[in-house]
Amino acid sequence: MIVDSFKRGIAAGIVAGLAYGSFLALVGNPLVEYLEHAGHGHGHEHGPAAVSELTAAVVSVGSGVLWGVLLGAAFGVAYYLFEPSLPGAGTTKAYVLAGAGFLTVSGAPWLALPPVAPGTEQALATDVRLVVYGVMMAFGATICVLSVGLYRYVRDEHDTSVAAGIAAVPFALCAIPIVLGPTTVSGGSGGLAIAFRWLVVLGQVALWTIIAAVYGGLDRRADGTTPSLDDLDDELTAGA
Repeated sequence: MIVDSFKRGIAAGIVAGLAYGSFLALVGNPLVEYLEHAGHGHGHEHGPAAVSELTAAVVSVGSGVLWGVLLGAAFGVAYYLFEPSLPGAGTTKAYVLAGAGFLTVSGAPWLALPPVAPGTEQALATDVRLVVYGVMMAFGATICVLSVGLYRYVRDEHDTSVAAGIAAVPFALCAIPIVLGPTTVSGGSGGLAIAFRWLVVLGQVALWTIIAAVYGGLDRRADGTTPSLDDLDDELTAGA
């Protein structure tokens, strides 16, 4: 039922959100603080800074959980609706959907609007960026639909490896916004700014991966495909 899938998605989102929020608090916040101090030429401050760091850590964990719950809930609903069309079996389907979710929500939009590090200025107005972001989300979703469609079409006539290779072809379209897209940011081109960008990307990849892993495990358990200790004991006894 869709309600059960929705609940599993929320549970997966909570786990993933906790991990993601902790990652932000332990790694992301210190890097942002360093970039801000470097950009303004300020030294490290003591005293009240400790309180602000604790507050920032709590906010990061809380926002991470909320973001994880939002994505997890959407993941659960999407899995229920599209599971018959997803390639693979079992948890593989969850990972495929997670990859599509990442490309649609973050990956494709970032091709045109990369994550902005402190000290980086946006070249486009806010309303323009929102339109571009929406267009790129649709672009990413279209690539995912084309990829799955090609996989299912080719899989009927060829083996899985050939179908997977053909399904990867639509992702070449991602080069279009990279090559033809205008520059949307200025400044922040140093090594730390690049590290910040990759930190954001890897954080989102990890978030989607954990959602898929936890959801897949919960889904197997709900279907009764995950053996219990009693089942394993019975199998060992029968084998003896």
